[in-house]
Order: sequence, then C-alpha cells, then structure tokens
Amino acid sequence: MPSGLRLAITLCHDVVMLAVSFFAALYLRLGEDLLLLPGETVIHGLVILVVVGTLVLVWMQVHRIVWRYVSIGDLGRIVRAVLLIVLVFVVCQFIYNRLDALPRSFLVIEILVLTGLLATPRLFYRLIRDREIRTLFERDAGDRVPVLLVGAGDGSDLFIREMSRGHEAPYRVVGVVDDRGDRVGRRIRGIPVLGGLDTLAEVTGSLQRSGAAPRKLVITRQDMDGATVRSIVSAAEPLGLEVSRLPRLTALDRAGQGQAALAPRPVDVEDVLGRTQAVFETTPVRDLIAGRRILITGAGGSIGGELARQVVSWLPRAVALFDCSEYLLYRIDRELADLAPDVQRQSLIGDVRDPDRIAEVVGEFRPDILLHAAALKHVPLVEANPLEAIMTNVIGTRNVAAAACEAGVQTMVLISTDKAVNPGNVMGATKRLAESWCQALDQAGAQAGGTRFATVRFGNVLGSTGSVIPLFERQIAAGGPVTVTHPEMTRYFMTVREAVSLVLRAAAITDGSSTNAAGGIFVLDMGEPVRILDLARQMIRLSGYAPDTGIEIVFIGPRPGEKLHEVLLHDDETLVPTEVPAIRMALSRSADRQELAAALDELERRVAARDSKAALACLGDCVPEFSADGSAGDAGRRSSAAHPSTHS
Repeated sequence: MPSGLRLAITLCHDVVMLAVSFFAALYLRLGEDLLLLPGETVIHGLVILVVVGTLVLVWMQVHRIVWRYVSIGDLGRIVRAVLLIVLVFVVCQFIYNRLDALPRSFLVIEILVLTGLLATPRLFYRLIRDREIRTLFERDAGDRVPVLLVGAGDGSDLFIREMSRGHEAPYRVVGVVDDRGDRVGRRIRGIPVLGGLDTLAEVTGSLQRSGAAPRKLVITRQDMDGATVRSIVSAAEPLGLEVSRLPRLTALDRAGQGQAALAPRPVDVEDVLGRTQAVFETTPVRDLIAGRRILITGAGGSIGGELARQVVSWLPRAVALFDCSEYLLYRIDRELADLAPDVQRQSLIGDVRDPDRIAEVVGEFRPDILLHAAALKHVPLVEANPLEAIMTNVIGTRNVAAAACEAGVQTMVLISTDKAVNPGNVMGATKRLAESWCQALDQAGAQAGGTRFATVRFGNVLGSTGSVIPLFERQIAAGGPVTVTHPEMTRYFMTVREAVSLVLRAAAITDGSSTNAAGGIFVLDMGEPVRILDLARQMIRLSGYAPDTGIEIVFIGPRPGEKLHEVLLHDDETLVPTEVPAIRMALSRSADRQELAAALDELERRVAARDSKAALACLGDCVPEFSADGSAGDAGRRSSAAHPSTHS
C-alpha cells in the first residue's frame, strides 16, 4: 500500500475516534440525559472538537506513528496530543459559549476516552503482530554514540528496542533512512524516518544543524543487495560516516540475544559484492549425504574445504579427505574434528595424477558420492606450467573418473569454472577438456546404469586461494599501491558457502535424475558482474582510506591468459532451467567418447615426453576454441559481448 494512502487511512481513523470520543464522554457523564441537550450545542461542540483535534494530531504527527512498532514512547506522544486537544477545545468553547452548555466533568472523561480510542487500536495491532507485551517498554537512550539507521523495517525496530533498554547500551539512534522509500515521514518507536537513500547528505546535514550529528551509519536490513551497499558506502565516504551493519541472523543465533549480539559489525567485501543468497529446499541435499560415504578430492583447498564442512553437517556415514598437501589436509581434518566429532573420517595423502593411488583410495573407501575439487586454478601460474596443469586438470580428472566407474560410485561431481568457456588460457582449456570427458562418461553411465557425472560451472568465490580479494587486502595493508589489471575488467562473485551449497544441490539433481539430463553442465546463477576497479575502490574505502588519494590505484595490464570478461555459456550451448532457480543446465557440445579417449591418450603421451609445444597443440585440437598462440583470448572477448560472466 502506498505510504500516502496509509497515512490518509490512519488520519481518517483518528478523526472518527475524535467524534466517537465526544459522544462516548457525554454519554458516560449524562447517560440518557444526553438526549436533553440542545442539538445545536452538541453539533457545535462536536465540530469544534473534531477540527481542533485534527489540527493538533497532524501538528504532533500522531498519524505518522508506524502501528507495527508503536511503543510506550509513542503512547506518551498520544497523551500529550490529547491534553493539548482538550486544552484548545476548552479555550474555543469558552469563547463560543463560556462553557455553559457542557458539564465541566465531561472534559476529564473526554481525556480518558480519547486517549483510549487513539491508543488501544495501535497497541492491539502491535500485540497481535508481536504476540508479547514486553516489546512496548523502553527507556531513554542517554548520551551515547549517535547512529543513523538504514532500513525502516524489522531490523531497525529490533536495534532501537535493544538500544533503549538500560543505560549500558552504547548507541543512540537519531534517525532512520528508508532504503525503499515507503515509510519516509513516519516514526519507528518515536524515531523519525527522515528520508531515502538519495537524501542521505541532506538528512545528515539537518541532523548536524540540530546538534544530533550521527557518527555511524548502520545498515539494518539483512537482504540488502551488494549494489545498494556499495552506493551507501560511496555516499557515506564524503560525509565522514563509518558504515556498519547488523550481524547476520545466523550470527545472532550463535551469539544469543541482547545488545552484545546486536553490536554492528564493519561492512566487509561480501556485503558490497553480495546479493540475496539463493534459497532452496535442502531435503534433497540431506538425502544425498546423510548416511552415505563421501570422498572429496582437493579437500584442503577453499572449495574442497567448504565441501567438507557442509558435508559433515548432513551427517554422512563416513568422509574421506584426499589432498596432496600434508599441511592443508591436517588443517581441514582438525577443523572437522571440532565441527563433527562423531562423523567417521579418513585423511588420505595422494595426488590425482597418480592413477594407482587414486584407484587404491577409491577402491578401498568405496564412496557413494565423489566430489572432485582438486585442480590447478591460478591462471598466470598455469600459463607458466602448462604440462603440470594438463596432468592435474585433465589426466587427473580422467584418473578419478576411471576409479569412480571401477568402484561403482553412484555420482561423481566435477567442480568446473567459467574459464572453460571460450578459454583464453591453459587453465580454462584444461577444465573444458575435463568437462568434455565427464559429459561423455555421464552419457555412457546414464545409458548403462553406471556412474553418473555432474559438472558444475561457476565463477569467482570470495576469498578463494589466489583470488584478487586477498591480494587487494595485502596491498592496502602495506599502504598501496593497489594493482588493477584493466579499468574495464569485470568478474562475477559468489560466496564460497553459497557456491558449495548449490554444488551439492546440483549433485542431488543428478543423483536422482533420469537419462534426459545426461551430459548436461550445471551453471550457477552468479548475479550481476562487478568491475574489478570498483571492487578495489570499495575495499580501499572499507579500510578507511580514500581511493586515489589515500591509496593509489595502478593499472598493470592483463596478466598472461586473462580476459577482460569471462562467460558462463558457449554459443553452442542451450541454457535450460532446473528445479532450482539458481541452477540452470547447459546442454549440447558433447564429444564422442571413443575419439576423446584416444585424444586424451595422445595428450598424456606428449606430456610424459615433456614436450610443451606438442602438448599445447594437442590441447588445442581437443578444445577448438583454445589456441596456444593466444588467439583464443580474442575469441573469448568476442563471445563475452553476448554472454558476460566470471572468475579471476
């Protein structure tokens, strides 16, 4: 309902209550003798009370109180308004007929009746919504750090309520800015909603002139998208306001209730890049994991580690962690020991490039689900070490897939990347070839009732090993400069938690699917792209510096193999929806299994001969979009205009 219409309805309610209170008070005083009063006296008294009352209520903004958040402080405003109404009414009546026509005790009764008629509906509405009485009481905020809230909703109500309880509360709310604009001019627990986001500078200036200048801006709405958070941070910088936000609801659940749990936290990179996290039914994921045996390759990495954390939360029968790094494997094993001590687990050192070792591990553990996250993913390093990337990303994937088929694994999941689309680098080309092999095996498995293969393609995850965000953090901590490859370079970003939860949900789709989806690639919805330059500027602001003046930004040009824009879908692929809106499936582009197997054998021979040129040429034959001489980058840039996408 529009804000103006809502205010008009509220004012009409209050005007009706003025009229009702006049007759009710007279009846309580006179009873049936009310009928003996002259009609002219009653009508004139009614008109005077309604006109005076309407003017006073509008002047004191009683009709702007948000019923959903009415409090004792708001009731005090109503009582003051009623007293003023009766006082002005007495003056007007005295001028009109010297108060001779109405009994004097009527005025006391009018105060009580009108207060009840104005306050009771508001309190009743609030009690119905909250189902409790204690939320109505609050105390003065005292002399605390003044804050301006962003978001005129439940978060602001919760924060204002907690900060009004006891003198130990550290913050004093001086106003609210409505990011949606439909409650501007109204009040939440007596705190005015002063304007929208586009008037932040005017609101701050007005508060400063009134002696209530805020020192902090607190974002209270949980589902605020990254673009809005970025605009708030940018607008707050010239105003000298520190930007914070309330903890996520999951953090509140862990911390408990009260002022300590509601302490605003600094805005972080996830906030400025994030979007509303995908929501889906988790029962299929639980059914996929619970009571089953799960093996994770690359379990020590950022994606593999998060896979392990989420997997143990669904209580599998057993988990096997496989990685070539002793330290990373030890670290994730210790973490899981604390998270899920009752879940049986094994930590296994090995390399996916060793077919005998991976066959031994899979054959002995006999997993129901195999999550393959092991890969070399850092673009410049892979460009400098192409043979190692081919061995890990292509041959290693073939080794894992062969072991899965041999051991009768029900579902194997390959973690892929957007760089596999129109690859302009060795990493992308190797991941595309791994995709092709798993697609071919999935079609064969679907036809023969064997192992199913789910390939999940997505872009950057925040904070992953080798990503741009930790690099920027180190550069800012060192005082700069922050190095950006190109002012127009864009990437898509997703939190590692969301990416992994969607990977598991995609695996559940394949685990119980028919042959219709065979050979498809799951593509995650990555949201809107973010310019790396904008990301650098926001991270500098969040660190308390000014871009270009406090911390310098330097453009260094794209690194070997990098493209300005990544894509998630090839021109020959058709995107179709799945049962989960955030997960779509790319169809077609499948290769003949026998021809691909022969090509992989030839590729492995050239790698074994340590012939980089011949191996890259063979890789180019297997992935036509890729060219070892770098021309693939141009092809990728041409396609990216039609299909913008992700990864760093």
